[in-house]
Amino acid sequence: MSRLQQLLAGSPYQQYLYGYPHKTAYRRLEQPRPLGQVWSGEDKAALFLYVHVPFCEMRCGFCNLFTAAGPTADGVTRYLDTLEREVRAVKAALGPAGFARAAVGGGTPSFLEPRQLHRVFDLMGDVLGAPLGKIPISVELSPETTTAEKVRVLRERGADRVSIGIQSFLDAEVAAVKRPQQRADVERALDLLRAEPFGTLNLDFIYGIEGQTIGSFLQSLQRSQRWRPEELYLYPLYVRPLTYLGKAARAWDDLRLSLYRAGRDWLKSNGYRQISMRMFRRVDAPFAAAPVYRCQEDGMVGVGVGARSYTRGLHYSSEFAVGSRAVRGMIDSYCERPAESFTAAHHGFALSAAEQQRRCAILSLLSEEGLSRATFLARFGVPADQALPQLAELIAHGLGREEGGVLRLTEAGLERSDVIGPWLHSDAVDAAMRQWEEQ
Repeated sequence: MSRLQQLLAGSPYQQYLYGYPHKTAYRRLEQPRPLGQVWSGEDKAALFLYVHVPFCEMRCGFCNLFTAAGPTADGVTRYLDTLEREVRAVKAALGPAGFARAAVGGGTPSFLEPRQLHRVFDLMGDVLGAPLGKIPISVELSPETTTAEKVRVLRERGADRVSIGIQSFLDAEVAAVKRPQQRADVERALDLLRAEPFGTLNLDFIYGIEGQTIGSFLQSLQRSQRWRPEELYLYPLYVRPLTYLGKAARAWDDLRLSLYRAGRDWLKSNGYRQISMRMFRRVDAPFAAAPVYRCQEDGMVGVGVGARSYTRGLHYSSEFAVGSRAVRGMIDSYCERPAESFTAAHHGFALSAAEQQRRCAILSLLSEEGLSRATFLARFGVPADQALPQLAELIAHGLGREEGGVLRLTEAGLERSDVIGPWLHSDAVDAAMRQWEEQ
């Protein structure tokens, strides 16, 4: 039995692969790498800019993001002061650069006050030189902290995509994942967002919540159509081992898979196209000239504690944590850093040619674009099947199909994305991730 067959025999939900390599594979670099050196030779004409705001009004029960709940006003000010030091240092080290797309994430950027949001956009535009209002800009929000004034700030500063975590329109379901959210607040926030001409409204939903049924899940999706979102993301609920749901793994896996299929089929029959396992976009929604929102591409400059930056040969960031105490400690350490410390990468993962090839294959396969054999050969000088011989197994198991020189996942393959992604990890990345989890 091959490794893929072994993985397919287990849970369909083994690991959400957001980027490769995962941040838990990053380590302290033997020597700090000056950013001027890191970015030397990279195409800096059309970079992705990401700003991280590591604060939320609360910590949801399912959250594994780098964020801290309920910071003090002084703590937020101190963080923004440090962010400005970092942005100015990064700009000096980066040199001439152009930005083709930007995002402000977290955490929850809408936790900031309007004047603080303006300050973040000032750093993006006035200091880093991002042409606000002329490039796609995405911002993450939460219902509880979305106000009319903050929405106006986002539109004034050029945001054209807003993403808001709904999870469920049913109060009992969000309460089950320890999120004290009220449907009235959600609908008020959505009304505010739809009153402004954002090009893309994205809603996030979770399936696999205790007590959730196919009927209740579809009820939330149906309710979402009152606001005609251009995008929806459907996220399977992941929990830590040894919890109630973790112990009832097989029954829970079956439930999550049934919910996923019901949601996928409903969306596809109601005017949405599936972009990846999680992402669905309304077929009549106009696409911006820029590619589909996906901030884990090469050529990304991340600023703020917890933000990642991607070049072809090095991915780097601050250290990573999930637990609240560790996250708060890292935020405190970040705020104590002198400006000169931001001119070098201290923590990251150096990608060999083989890891670059693997990364390209994984990120391409897990979205509708698929893996173009011609593009892969032109970029790396070797055929994809030579670099990753196991790709042939996808077709053999009905998980992939060949279309005009492009390898794409089938419907069965897409729903096993959280198996296929980890299956394509290198042994080195897997070992580093296991070591981090065992600490």
